[in-house]
Amino acid sequence: MKQKIIGIVVLTVAVLFLAGFKVPSLPIPTPPVPTPSVPSAPVPAEARKAVEVGAKTGQKAMAASRGLSDSEEYYLGRAVAARLLAKYPLSQNQQATAYVNQVGQSVATKSSMPRTYKGYHFGILETSDPNAYACPGGIILITRGLIKECQNEDELAAVLAHEVGHIANKDGVNSINRARWTEVLTTAGTEAVKQYGGGPAAQLVTIFEGSIDDVFKTIAVNGYSRRAEEAADRAAVTTLTRAGYNPAALAAILGRLNTRGGGGGFFRSHPLTIQRVEAVKMLARETPPGPQEQTRTKRFKQMNF
Repeated sequence: MKQKIIGIVVLTVAVLFLAGFKVPSLPIPTPPVPTPSVPSAPVPAEARKAVEVGAKTGQKAMAASRGLSDSEEYYLGRAVAARLLAKYPLSQNQQATAYVNQVGQSVATKSSMPRTYKGYHFGILETSDPNAYACPGGIILITRGLIKECQNEDELAAVLAHEVGHIANKDGVNSINRARWTEVLTTAGTEAVKQYGGGPAAQLVTIFEGSIDDVFKTIAVNGYSRRAEEAADRAAVTTLTRAGYNPAALAAILGRLNTRGGGGGFFRSHPLTIQRVEAVKMLARETPPGPQEQTRTKRFKQMNF
């Protein structure tokens, strides 16, 4: 793959270099007769454009080959979170937010990725639409509507553990990386459009630079793949067990949502099927609630969401 990318870079520079201008001929000094220094010929504008195209293509190829750094993942996650907050206001209920963060941190620290670049942050979105979003880097947003669907703290922890699973498995980042690989393969064309084109070409650049919208749709609208959802379920069951929560709570909340049905919200961004619910039930057998679970449920019931 890297050889292909290098080939694209070289081919792009060569084609644009040869097509855009001709190298001016320079006088060749004849030794040993001393000659006055010849000022370097100015680089033609077309040459600079061609070099810039190749350089930018090469830079993006290198970036894609190494993937995202932790800091890049975090800031991309913030960009996705900003899009969500533009659609749904963030809850100003400090008590409820602190409680959700307490539960979220309890499961995050027991996950396969207990730490992120800037840590995990949990927030509540003011909407009755039941959903939850895992933004790359550790920002997790759950709607008030989905909290209302939970019957106890263990079910809330199950939802948050599932979202932590998406972050730990880098499901959002993987979709971003695929988009970046596509960007690398088309960078030469778009950079050339920026340098040489206008009008319709400029519109093409605008569409290309709006690829962050496609990433947002993958994470928050179109949803993850069934394989990604099942992997996040397995991660959540393991995390809940480590954190001391009842892992069967995940099957309980998923089963209730599946029974309620619906075509949007959680069902669109987190594809839910009866097979998925049954698979989670197989992973975590239901057991009677113990004293600690009863205490957590009482604490949950006392919260005013």
